[in-house]
Parts: sequence; structure tokens; C-alpha cells
Amino acid sequence: MSERMPVRYLRVVAARPLAPHMVRVTFTGDDLTGPSLGGPDRQVKLYFPRQGQEVPRLPRPDGDLTSWYRSYTALPDDERPWMRGFTLRGHDPERGTVDIDFVVHGDSGPATRWARRVRPGAVLGMFGPSAEFASPFDTTTPDWLLLAGDETALPAVGSLLESLPEGRRAVVLVEVRDAAEELPLSTRADLDLRWIHRGDAAHGERLVAAVRAADLPSGRMGAWLAGEAGMVRSLRRHLVDERGVPKRDIDFAGYWRRSLTQDDAPTAEDMAEAREKLESARGR
Repeated sequence: MSERMPVRYLRVVAARPLAPHMVRVTFTGDDLTGPSLGGPDRQVKLYFPRQGQEVPRLPRPDGDLTSWYRSYTALPDDERPWMRGFTLRGHDPERGTVDIDFVVHGDSGPATRWARRVRPGAVLGMFGPSAEFASPFDTTTPDWLLLAGDETALPAVGSLLESLPEGRRAVVLVEVRDAAEELPLSTRADLDLRWIHRGDAAHGERLVAAVRAADLPSGRMGAWLAGEAGMVRSLRRHLVDERGVPKRDIDFAGYWRRSLTQDDAPTAEDMAEAREKLESARGR
């Protein structure tokens, strides 16, 4: 790995199902023994090989991020790896491994296709995590925490809960399809965990309704919202407009979009929210 840029190749050690639509993949690779990979909500970019590639083609991790990313985007379309965002679910510095959980859903996206047929020895590229681009969620200043999201938020929710000290109050609402998709979540915190079963309802509809109807604690809330972008947008508007939560106390991430992929251009709302997140991070 470059000393200046956190670019690595990862090799699959093992994979196991956690739920009908969730797979945990354990990777090894260069420079996975340091402490920089640990901690809650550590975001990375994974690079998936194109058809016919055993290893995704990536530029050498030389120079700065701008020049590296320019070299990446200059690769021919049929050779440039697909890029998707993920959260590190676990890190074992002694073994030099990381765990990443994949939601395996019904579409034919590159991450789902890869996770469905993953085998030991398969190789991905990874950028991050990087403190330079991180904006950690403040879990200490608010009186209590609200974590809300869909199944794609579970890896981050799990890592956040594991980081909380004993007695920290956290209310967690997670929408999944049904009870079979629920995962055990460990924490020392004072946890109020509420699973929302979507069934055949529209994605995010029942979670938004549940948060709107929720009897929440008094005091200053620190909110963390993640999952489908439209759902996150609705939750954020509710907290700001109807519950009076200051925008600075809400951390949010639209991991995916209902009708678009990460390969598609961002919408005007995506760009506005990205600018707002950047401004908020600069102000912290």
C-alpha cells in the first residue's frame, strides 16, 4: 500500500451467510495489521473486476488522490473496475483481516453478482479508510443517539453500537424485509432496538412511518441516518421540520438510490446534500 494513499488489493479468505440476503466476507491483504482500520463506521470504496479479469485493474497508488482518480477514470470503460461504497464491519489486526458485509438483493449489480459467487482467493481493490476524508459521527456530545436505516446500514450500525460505552443511551430502528433478516447487535450501551419489517411494502415506507410515530427520549438528540437516499431524505426532513433537530446534529448518508446506481450521475438533490455534508464537516 502507498504511504500516501490507502489503496490495497484484498483477497478473500472465507465467506458465510448471516441472513438470507446478507453475506459476510473475510479478506486478507497487505498492511491490514495497523490500528487505522479499526473504529466505528469506517467507510471504504471497493473495486470489482470486469468480466474476464481475475484482478481489478487499478492505477499505481502514486501521487495524490486527484491524479490517482484521474488515472482511474481514464481507464477504458470495459476495463475500469466497478466502484461501490461499503463499511468495514470488523478488523482483526493480529490475523491481518477485515470483514465486509454484502447485502445480496435481487438486482444484477456488480457487487451482488460478485457476492453471490464469491470463493476463497477472489481479489478486489479497496480505497480507504482514510482519516482525511472521514467525518466521524459525534456519539459523545448529545444526550442520546438515534440510529435509523435499512439493511444496508446494518454494518455501520453494528460498528457504531460496539463503540459505545456502558450506559450510553441509543434508540435504533432498522427496516428489513422480515424477521429472518434480523442480525444480532452487540453493545454495552443502553439499547432500545426496534426492528421494522417491510414485507411487501415500498422500501423505506415503514421505517419513515415508524420514526414519525416513535415516542423518543427528551434531551438533545444525535441522529445517524443511512440507507436508500430517498428514505434518508424523508427521515432527515422529518427530524428537522417536525421535531426541531438542528441540522448540525444529524449525520446522514444515502448509500444507494432506488432507480439509479453509483455509476449514474448524481441528481441535483444528491449534489445539494453532498455540499451540505461538506460544509458541515468543515464546521466541526
